[in-house]
Amino acid sequence: MPPTLASLVHHSALKLTVRAGEDRLDTPVRWAHVSELPDPVPYLEGGELLLVTAVKLEAEDPEVMRRYVRRLAGAGVVGLGFAIGVHYDDIPQALVDAATEEGLPLLEVPRRTPFIAISKAVSAANAADQYRAVTAGFEAQRELTKAALSGDGPGDLLARLASHVNGWAALYDVSGAVVAAAPDWAARRAARLTADVERLRERPAPASSVVGGGGADGGAGADDRVELQSLGAGRRVRGVLAVGTGAPLGTAERYAVHSAIALLTLTTERSRSLQAAEQRLGAAVLRMLLAGEPDHARAVAGDLYGALLDAPFRLLIAEPAAAEGAPVASDPLHALADAMESAALRAGEPVLAVPDGDRLVVLAADGGDAVRACLAHTEARRGDSARPHEPADEDELVVGLSAPAGPIAAVGAYKQAEQALSVARRRGRALVEHEELAAGSVMQLLADDAVRSFADGTLRALHEHDAKGRGDLIASLRAWLSRHGQWDAAAADLGVHRHTLRYRMRRVEEILGRSLDDADVRMELWLALKATSGTGSGST
Repeated sequence: MPPTLASLVHHSALKLTVRAGEDRLDTPVRWAHVSELPDPVPYLEGGELLLVTAVKLEAEDPEVMRRYVRRLAGAGVVGLGFAIGVHYDDIPQALVDAATEEGLPLLEVPRRTPFIAISKAVSAANAADQYRAVTAGFEAQRELTKAALSGDGPGDLLARLASHVNGWAALYDVSGAVVAAAPDWAARRAARLTADVERLRERPAPASSVVGGGGADGGAGADDRVELQSLGAGRRVRGVLAVGTGAPLGTAERYAVHSAIALLTLTTERSRSLQAAEQRLGAAVLRMLLAGEPDHARAVAGDLYGALLDAPFRLLIAEPAAAEGAPVASDPLHALADAMESAALRAGEPVLAVPDGDRLVVLAADGGDAVRACLAHTEARRGDSARPHEPADEDELVVGLSAPAGPIAAVGAYKQAEQALSVARRRGRALVEHEELAAGSVMQLLADDAVRSFADGTLRALHEHDAKGRGDLIASLRAWLSRHGQWDAAAADLGVHRHTLRYRMRRVEEILGRSLDDADVRMELWLALKATSGTGSGST
C-alpha cells in the first residue's frame, strides 16, 4: 500500500510528532513538497505533505493562519510538516489552532531531520508500493492466462479475477445476457446491470463506464462500485466484462483487470474465427438441404449440426424492413444472429445461421431458446403494434418463420418461410409464422393493397353504372352470389321480383363482358366484393 502520514510518523529515523489532526493519519501521501510561499496552492496537485519553515509566513497571526490552512485543505494537501528550531523554536499556537480547527494533520519536524529525508522516505515507499503492484499484476496475469488456457470456459478466469480485486466479476455476451459470474451470488448482481450493459454496447469498442451502488436487495455487493469494460478487437462490441469492488481499483487490481480484458478479447475473437468456419460448414449443409439431398447434408453436419437435423426444426428468413437500396445505419441481421446464437449457446442447443446476401437464413430447434430469442428480439425492435404500411425504421427487421419440419421437408420449409416473410412485409408486421397463414382464413389476405387494387378495377364499371342511378347492380350481384345463384332466395333478400334480378345479372354480364356461368368468374367477383366491403363505393 502507498505511504501514509501514520507510516511516516512511525518511521524511526524521522522522529516526527503529531500536533493536530491525529484522526486523519491514515491518509495516503502522494509526495512530499517544500514551499515557503504564502500561497503555494497554485503549484500543488493534491495529496502532498507540505513541508515549511515559515520563513515567509506570519505564523503567529491567527487570522492569517486560518486562511492559510483553509487554502491548503481545500487544495487537497494531506498534511503540513513544520520544522522547529529554524525560525521558530516551537510551532506557533495560531497554526496549531488553525490546523486543529480545519482537521488538517500537523506534524512537528525536529531540526535534525532534513526535509530531504522525508521526501526520500515518501519516494521510497511509493516506489516499493509500485513495485509490489507491478509484481502482483504480473502474478495475476500469469494466473489469468493459465485459467484462460485451461479450456474450462470463462468461469475459472472470472473466479481468479474476483479474488485478485477482492470483489466480483461477470461476463456478458453480445446480446447482453450474463454468461458467467464469480462468486456465484454475483450472477444476481450482474443481472441488475442489464440496462447499463445495453448502453455500453451501443458505443463503439473499446468503451467503459462506472456504475455506482446497485440498490438494496439484501445481496452481497449491493452498494459496490462496478466498472463495465467492452470486449472486442474491432469497433463492434463482442461482450462486456463487469468488475465490482468496494472501492476504486488500485494499481495491482487495474493490472489484473486489463489482463482479463485482453485475454477475454482474444478468446472472443478466437471464438468468432471458429464461428466463421462453422458458418461456412453450415452454409454447405443448408445448400444440400435445399437441393433435396438430406442424406448428404446429415453426413456433412456431423456432430456440429447433426442434433439439429435429428429433431424438428424451424427455418426462418430475415431481412431488413427498410426498402431495398435504402441506407441501413445499424446491422440488424447481425444483431438477430447474435441474439439467437447466444440463446442457443446458453441452452446447449445447435443453431445454424447463414447470411445470404441481404438476408439471414436460420435453422433452429423447434420450441428451443433460439426461436424464442428470435420472437423476443423482433418484438423488441418492432412490435406488432406498428401500423401496417408505415415506413419501417432503418434498423428494423422482417422475419418469416416456417412450420416445424425435418431434413426431407427443408425445401418446403424454405418456401413457407418465404411466404410468411412476404405476408409480413405486406402487412407491416415484424414477424409472421407460416402456421398463422395455414390456420387462418384466406379472407385475411384480401386486405393487401394489391388485392384491393385488383378488386376496384374489376368492379369499377359496375360502381360507375350504379352511381348514375341506373340500378343497384353491386348489391344485386352480392345477394345473388351469396345465395349461390338461387334466384328466388336472392330476389327475396333484395325485395325485388326474380325477373328483375335476372335482368340485373344480364346487365352485369354485358357491362363486364364476362359470363356468370363461369365458376372462375363468380369466384373472382365474390373475392372482389369481399375485398372492397366496408370501403364505400370503391374507386371510380
